Amino acid sequence: MASLPFSILIFGGTGIIGKHITRAILSAQVSPGHSISIFTSDATLSNPDKEALLSSWKSQGLRVVAGDINNAQDVSRAYEGVDVVVSCLGRNTLTVQTELIRLAEESKSVKWFFPSEYGTDIEYDASSKDEKPHQNKLKVREFIRNNIRSVQCTYLVTGPYIDMYLTLLPGLEAIGGYDARSKKAVLINSGEDAVGFTSMPDVGKLLVAALRNPSEAKGKVLKVQSFVTTPLEILREFEKKTGVEWTTDYTPIQALRDLEKQLWDGNNPLATAATLRRIWAEGRTLYEKTDNEKLGLAPGDMETLGEVVGRAII
Repeated sequence: MASLPFSILIFGGTGIIGKHITRAILSAQVSPGHSISIFTSDATLSNPDKEALLSSWKSQGLRVVAGDINNAQDVSRAYEGVDVVVSCLGRNTLTVQTELIRLAEESKSVKWFFPSEYGTDIEYDASSKDEKPHQNKLKVREFIRNNIRSVQCTYLVTGPYIDMYLTLLPGLEAIGGYDARSKKAVLINSGEDAVGFTSMPDVGKLLVAALRNPSEAKGKVLKVQSFVTTPLEILREFEKKTGVEWTTDYTPIQALRDLEKQLWDGNNPLATAATLRRIWAEGRTLYEKTDNEKLGLAPGDMETLGEVVGRAII
C-alpha cells in the first residue's frame, strides 16, 4: 500500500467534514517521519467542546498550528516544509481558499492542494454554473485555472453526505428527509429517483485513497461515492431496522421548486438546502462510472446503506 505524502497540513480540521478527514488521515498507516498538522484559530484551541478531540489527536501525533487564516504571514509560516494542503473549510468561508492557494503557489514546498469540494458536483452539466449554492466553489476553480501553475489541485467530489440526508429540517420538512424518533419520512416525487451518496467517514477514506494514488489524483476532478440508492430504499431500510411502518409524505418536484424559489426570494438561508435537494432529485449525482476504482477502492470497501441508517437510529 502506497504511503502518504511526507507532510500534510489541514485547514478546517475540526469542522463537520474536517473531523472525518483528519481522523482518516491520522488513522492511515504512515511512517514515524511523517508530519500531520492542522491549522486552527486560538478560539478553537480555547473552545472546551474541542478540547477532548484535539487532545486525542495530539496523542496520535497530530501537530496543531495556531494562527489567523486571514493573516498571510501566519499561513505562509504554516506552509513551511508542507507538501500537501487539505482544505475542509465550510460553505461560508470557501472564497478564503483563493488566498490560501495563492500563498501555496508562492511557497517553496507545497506541491498539492485539495480545495474544499466535498459535496454536489458544481460542473455536472451546463446548468450547474447557474445554481446559486455553486457560485463560491466555481470562483475558486476559476481562480485556480487562471492563476495556479506549479501547485496541483485535486477536487474530491463526493455528492451529498448520506448522514445529513437522513434528517428532517424543522420547518422545512417538505424538502425531504427522515425522522427516526417520530418514524416519519418525506420523499421527493415517488421516492424512486436514484441519488449517489457518500458517508462522512467514507469522505475521509476516499481522501486518504487519493493521497495514496497521486498519479490518479493530482490535477484531477475525482467523482467518488459510497453507494447509489433511492429515498424509498432508504425508507425501507429504516422500517426494516425499526420494525415498524413509517408515516410517509411526498413532495412533488414542482412543489420543491416553488418552495426553493420562495426561500431564495425571501433571503432565507435554508434556500441552499432546498436547491441541493432539488438537484439531487433531478439525478445530477449519477455517473456511468465513478473514480473509486482508480483510487483502489472496491464497493466492499465503502460503508453500506444499512450501516449508515443504523447509526442514524442509535
